[in-house]
Order: sequence, then C-alpha cells, then structure tokens
Amino acid sequence: MNIVDLGPAAQRLADLVARVGDDELGKPTPCPAYTLGDLIEHVGGLALAFTAAANKERSQYVEQNPPGDAARLGGDWRERIPRDLALLGQAWREPEAWTGMTRIAGADSPAEVVGLVAADELAVHGWDVARATGQPYTCEPELLDAAQRFLVQFASPDAPAGPEVPFGPSRQVPGDAPFLDRVVALAGRDPGWSPG
Repeated sequence: MNIVDLGPAAQRLADLVARVGDDELGKPTPCPAYTLGDLIEHVGGLALAFTAAANKERSQYVEQNPPGDAARLGGDWRERIPRDLALLGQAWREPEAWTGMTRIAGADSPAEVVGLVAADELAVHGWDVARATGQPYTCEPELLDAAQRFLVQFASPDAPAGPEVPFGPSRQVPGDAPFLDRVVALAGRDPGWSPG
C-alpha cells in the first residue's frame, strides 16, 4: 500500500479558494460546464465526501453529490471550504484511511483507490482554480504520480465528452511535457487553457 500525503495539496487548494473574490465567481474555468463558483462549490462537496470516505463514515456525502452549483455556496464558503479541505488532508494522513473498503459516489471501493481519486481531485481542481484566477500552481511529484495512477485507468482520447462526464477525452501532449501538464491532459484538460 502506497500512502500519499494529501495534506499539502489540500492546503494549496484551500489557499487558492480563500483568495477568490466574489466578483470572480462567474469566471470561466477549464471545466466547460462550470463557472468558478460552480467549481468551488464542487470542491466543497468533494472535501466532505472524501473526508467521510477516509473515516469510513456512511453519510449523504459519500452517496451522490449533485454537480457543482454556485447558488449553493452560502455566505461562509471562503472560510468553510478551506477548513473542510484541511480536514480532508488530516483524515487521509491516517494509515487506516488507506486500508479496507470505503464508500464514495454511491459505491463501495477499495480505500487505496479512493485515496488516488482524492489525489486526482485535489491536483486537477487545484490547477483548474489556479488557471481560472491567474494564480501560480505547482504540485508535489508524489501527488501527481497518485493522480496519474488513477487517471490512466480511464483516460482515452475516445472517452465521451459533455458537462456530466467527470473525465473528458484525454488530450495528447508531448512525452517531455511537464508532469503537471501530462496529468491535466489525462483528465481531459487543455494544459494551455487560459480564461481568455
């Protein structure tokens, strides 16, 4: 079993979210179906879901979260979501989080696989928020490796596309492209995306 420290990535995403201004919530993101506000609300939901999964808790969050919707953000999102992301990072630091079975997205899965999914969510959505807001972004190689180990199971240039598809068609990038670019391309992102 390969435990990955999700704490730094969760903190980085928390910091990115906390710096977003209310006037930025309508900005486009690399996720075509999501404005920045929708994406941040999705991040808030995934923080709760993956924390519950790490703790092997049965809750509404591990069943089926609806797509991100800025209308559900509430007034406390800039404090609440970073706090919930910090709890996610702490929960996955426990070795037990990575063992046995747990539940996410309405299905039972090996906890180690769910941890890789969490790494992917943190890495890719951190990149999404940074790109949408023009903030710098880097990732630890071990986090990118974990995200890649998850994504290669699903990545295909022939994958379906559309707003309800979590992983769009993977994109081709040069073999010598930076590791982060290769990972976001596997997730269907354009590594050169900018808000315009």
